Amino acid sequence: MPADADLGNDDLAVAVADDGLVVRATIDRPAKRNALNDAVLDGLADVLDFADGSAVRVVVIRGAGGTFCAGGDLESMAGSFGRGAQAFREGFGTLAGLMERMVDTGALVVAAVEGYCLAGGMGLAASCDVILASEDATFGTPEVDVGLLPAQAMVPIMRTVNEKQGLKLLFTGERIDAARADEIGFTTEVVPDGAFEAELDDLVDDLAASSPVTIEMGKDAFYNQREMGFSEALSYMREVIALVAMSEETEAGIRAFLADEEPDWRGRGG
Repeated sequence: MPADADLGNDDLAVAVADDGLVVRATIDRPAKRNALNDAVLDGLADVLDFADGSAVRVVVIRGAGGTFCAGGDLESMAGSFGRGAQAFREGFGTLAGLMERMVDTGALVVAAVEGYCLAGGMGLAASCDVILASEDATFGTPEVDVGLLPAQAMVPIMRTVNEKQGLKLLFTGERIDAARADEIGFTTEVVPDGAFEAELDDLVDDLAASSPVTIEMGKDAFYNQREMGFSEALSYMREVIALVAMSEETEAGIRAFLADEEPDWRGRGG
């Protein structure tokens, strides 16, 4: 396992738990409200690659200084003016690739959201499997205020929230609090500010305690079946559960249950 420093960079701090099951990535650009730049996006992709080649079961993404992420770095974007469509395609493609990578990775990805979660930052959070939000969090897609469409963020957001409420967010740029975000289905859970760290640790511990096969195959199956029709999904899931049941982890889990013991899961990638 590489040292934590091998994974991070000047704009992304990374820490791997002693047991190797959890990796925490913190966007470290508080002066820019943790806006996304190439260093952050490339660093997060490296973290996901590391997770898939190791025993990591949970990846936590958060922001430094009490802010999750205020979106893309507009100063960097301005550098593409006058360079044609391809320059913008390349710039936006990095975020699109990361969002897809977050869904495809075999580890569970948790967004730990405090403060601003805006624009591409909201899309980044929506691409996570679990969103734990502090009650002080603020959500929105204010790209419309500068004449942009929150196009890429729209993809994971609209697969998460109520459709009509999502459309209102995308085209008004309004900002909503954590309670409202929870009402429209964006968050997994909203917790009081003072309890955020403890709740996050408890959540991560609970997620990481699951069988690595259950996490990896279960996550993959979830995202595959949601695009299927009902009967097709049931048929597909029958095959999935049969494969999971044949795994060493399931056998170990059932034997441990019958013996009233804790299961000793193999490490994914180990």
